[in-house]
Amino acid sequence: MNTETAVSARPAATLMWLTYLVGGIGYFIGISTVQQEPASLSVAALLAVTATGVLSFIRHAIFNRSDAAHGGWEYGQRNNFQIEVGLANLAWGAFALLAVVLDWGLIAVSSSFLISGLYFVFVAVFVTVTPGARQRGFGGIIGISVWGTMMIVMGAFGMSAALGT
Repeated sequence: MNTETAVSARPAATLMWLTYLVGGIGYFIGISTVQQEPASLSVAALLAVTATGVLSFIRHAIFNRSDAAHGGWEYGQRNNFQIEVGLANLAWGAFALLAVVLDWGLIAVSSSFLISGLYFVFVAVFVTVTPGARQRGFGGIIGISVWGTMMIVMGAFGMSAALGT
């Protein structure tokens, strides 16, 4: 047991659920807007990629001790790797924001979904196949797998609409 005061996992858990909620709203907006003429994923990307990237950055980097407690990891010292993961989340969120604000087009916006989704699927695979990597039950693996797959599917729909296929 850590000699410091126990760290609450609640802030990280709350941020994670908020991330899924905001991202899910964005995803469901995207389901309808990607099928419109002209197809768009702008609002969906701002919620499902940008907002979730910012929330994940806050969880991993700012609330890193709470996030570590939530994940069942050692939280005694600052974990620079968690901060790096938070910065990766922030990077694709910033990319999606720039793609929307600077009107880079549906291909760029769709790419933000694809890169985010691939990351999450890769994490799910890593945690599943690496001995000792999973600290919690399969619920987290299922959640990240479903989320990553949804993001990849949305990105593929966007690419298909952008390329007219």
